[in-house]
Amino acid sequence: MKFDTTTVRLVLAIVEEGSISRAADKLSLAVAAASRRVSDLEEQLGAKLFKRVPHGVEITESGAKLLEYVRQIDNLIDRLSGDARAMNDGLEGRIIIGAPKAVVIQFLAREITDIQRKFPGISLKIVEENSKIVQQLLRDKVIDIGIYEKKSGFLNLAKSAYKEDRLVLVYHRSHFAFPDDAPVGIDEILDLPIVSLGKGSAVLSAVERAYRSRGRAFPSNFTVSGFDTMLAMVRHGLGVGLMPPEVLRSFHPEASLASAELQGDWHHRSYVLSCVEGHAQAQTLTNVVKELLGAHSA
Repeated sequence: MKFDTTTVRLVLAIVEEGSISRAADKLSLAVAAASRRVSDLEEQLGAKLFKRVPHGVEITESGAKLLEYVRQIDNLIDRLSGDARAMNDGLEGRIIIGAPKAVVIQFLAREITDIQRKFPGISLKIVEENSKIVQQLLRDKVIDIGIYEKKSGFLNLAKSAYKEDRLVLVYHRSHFAFPDDAPVGIDEILDLPIVSLGKGSAVLSAVERAYRSRGRAFPSNFTVSGFDTMLAMVRHGLGVGLMPPEVLRSFHPEASLASAELQGDWHHRSYVLSCVEGHAQAQTLTNVVKELLGAHSA
């Protein structure tokens, strides 16, 4: 099957742009050449990947099922090229770490700085994804080390305790009011519009557990892909948000944004670390894992 790197990136660009012409322009391809690549791939697969809509194209049901494999191929291509560059540069090895944004902001960025200072010959790459996707990347050996929320775990891999955090309620003072000196209970927020991170995130899992504890289903009216978007929604009074306090502080929030502690333990998260062998040099992987877990115990 003819399925080169350009075609892989073209398919992903079409999904992102919703248009073959815009995707072709993004990759500096002629539109006719891009269309031919898609047609040839569909013929080889025996399935339509895209269907035309008024202002472009959208992925078909068959295409959506195959998209995961396309993403895996793209990740492996990136893995191959990155590892090759590391070897050509004479580095000791390359380690790819996957983790949710909250982990990167609160813990991992600082720890990576320390590791690179101690092991300048190791090339490190961070892949920022939610807990579900981090585990998928571990399963497919696209990353070497994965950090994910313990309750979101579905992989049958050894897990080491990494870090813990908690969520706080974030709101705009002009639209919502909560007591300054008392934690907010679950029953006080169930009927509020909650802006949550989307499917596969530890934030959404925690909110869904809270609702289930009261025999209710979370309506998911506002789900977003990042904490920055969550804050934008909160600023406009569209709802309240949930995020770790360190993440909130990293955005340098204005005085009109406030946070409140939450009652109970449903909003507490424990992160675990898993690793897979196969791509990275064994000693390099051991050194990085040891440093990450050592930072936990320090």
